[in-house]
Order: sequence, then C-alpha cells, then structure tokens
Amino acid sequence: MNDWRTYDDIAETYERIHAPRLAQPARDLVEIAGATTGTRVLDVGTGTGIAAEAAIERGADAVGIDESLGMLRVGRTARPNVHTAAAEAIDLPFRDGAFDAVIANFVIAHFTKYQTALFDMTRVLRSGGRMTLSAWADVDDDLTRTWLELVEGVVPRPVLRSSLGEALPWRERFREPDALQEALTDSGLRSVRTELRTYQFQYALHEYVEGMSTWATGRLVRSMLGPSGFGSFLDRASRTFAERFADPVNDFRDVVFVTGVKP
Repeated sequence: MNDWRTYDDIAETYERIHAPRLAQPARDLVEIAGATTGTRVLDVGTGTGIAAEAAIERGADAVGIDESLGMLRVGRTARPNVHTAAAEAIDLPFRDGAFDAVIANFVIAHFTKYQTALFDMTRVLRSGGRMTLSAWADVDDDLTRTWLELVEGVVPRPVLRSSLGEALPWRERFREPDALQEALTDSGLRSVRTELRTYQFQYALHEYVEGMSTWATGRLVRSMLGPSGFGSFLDRASRTFAERFADPVNDFRDVVFVTGVKP
C-alpha cells in the first residue's frame, strides 16, 4: 500500500478542484517575494506548479521541486511551461546562491525538520535575495468541524492526532505569524516581516467534499477504508453537508505570508 501521507494518488483531484482557487494566494506569494522579469525563482514543494507558474507570469525564470512524482506528472500536463524536478527541500540539487528568490506555498508545516529545510533553502538563495513562505492561519469553522466529525466516526481521535502529527508535524505552530517570523530569523534571514490575508473560496457542495479528500485527513481515511469504503464515506459526507450547508459553499481561509532577506 502506498504511504497515505504522499500526494501521489490525489494529484489529479488536487489540480482539478484546488489549483484554480489557490492561484490567487500563489500570485500574492510571488508578488510579496518581489519576483519580476529576469528573477531566478525556486518554488519548493511546487506540487502541480501553481506558484511557479505565477512567478513565470510575472516574467521570472522559475523552477519547481517536489518529492511527489504524482503531483509533478499532473503538473507537467497542466503547466508544460513550468520546469520541475523531483527533489526534497533538505537536499536541494542547486549550487549556493543560485536563486534571487525562494518561495514555498503552504509547505513549511510538512517539513519533518523544518530548520534543516530552511537552512538549505537559505543556502541556495543569493545574498540580498528574498525567501517568502505562506501557511494556513485559519481556525476551525463549521465546515471543518463537520468534516472532522465524519472523520472521527472512522478514525479514533488519538489515532487521528498521532497520524496528523506525522503528516503535518508543524501545522499548529505555523498557524502563528510570530512562529513563522522566528523560524526565518533563526535561519539567518533579516528584515523579516509577516502579513495576514483572508481569501474566499467558492465550491459546489460536491466539489468541497471531494476536495477535502485530498487533505491529510481525507488521505488517511482513504488508506484505512480502501477505495470502495472510501466512496461510501464520501457519499455519507455529501449527504451530511447537503443537510447542513447551502450550495455553493463559501469557504473563508486566512493565510499568513512571511518574507525575509538573506544578508
């Protein structure tokens, strides 16, 4: 069985449902990073290449890296103009100072050893270059509480907490702007600042439920139930959401951006 923590098996769903909505935070990320014509940009944890494409649209020369081969395959079909490579943040295959900007869109919470990852991301950044990250900063709302209620009907709460700790070890820590600012400062960057923005994502009800299947909780339930059982779970989730929420769904999410300059 594949490791449920990977995104390989859900890449097509991620691209179809989430990519159009995450394009705006990605554009904001590269704007804050100062990407412009001729800027050399590395997008760490590029997924299907959403942020790297946003950098290219601003005239930058961007490359994206990700450890998920499934996400890279889907991204190469969806965005053939984006150059990508399979690599991990803790061992980047680039020389020191190779990039003017390093970006990472909703990635830092996934790093097992975020200090090591940030060190190598700083290494490939030139002096005077900028590192810019984004992270989810929202709190639970009725939508996420309903989803977790359904998940906890399948996965005992202690197992769920332990498993999410494996997939997203720093999710709670990096909801906080101060924690992100501290992490970049500790990695040797200067002039570190944070900014909080709120986004409204609209989904058809069935899209929202299917989209939740790509997050860590959904991938875990899929791995436990198998394809048939997970299909039944999603049918039950769709009925529950239809009883409680209007269609379409308006999902409001807070995002914190943090950026700093390498001395």
